[in-house]
Amino acid sequence: MPSSYTCLRYHLIWSTKHREPLIVDEFRDRLFEYIGGILRGHGGTLLAAGGMPDHVHLLADVSKQQAIADAVRDIKANSSGWIHETFPHHRSFAWQTGYGAFTVSYSNVETVKRYIANQAEHHRARTFQEEFVEFLRKHEVEYEEKYLWE
Repeated sequence: MPSSYTCLRYHLIWSTKHREPLIVDEFRDRLFEYIGGILRGHGGTLLAAGGMPDHVHLLADVSKQQAIADAVRDIKANSSGWIHETFPHHRSFAWQTGYGAFTVSYSNVETVKRYIANQAEHHRARTFQEEFVEFLRKHEVEYEEKYLWE
């Protein structure tokens, strides 16, 4: 086959440094727009974005030309830089070091979009840490609890 075809959709999850509530109403929507621009610049698409003040959930198509680790690094570095430049009084903003990236089949895209849209509801019953561990277990990702949190 002379051409390559992909459908690389990921549910990306990460928190702010030390899970501080740093994602504020002042820039939340613009942050997600900016992240969408970062993805578009690399041939990807942001399909859904949401979260809570201490973490984000993104549903993204990632270009076949970019490794997921590179995509996340670019999103995190560029978005935190944008916050620092655009909102100087939020210079303490930082993302945690790690992230979660879970593949999403085409048939589950709408389910993941709904999950992302209903973050406030999910977090009435559980913390970010509980939610993240649930994702790891659900996707059978091996982990050691002592290395999960900064």
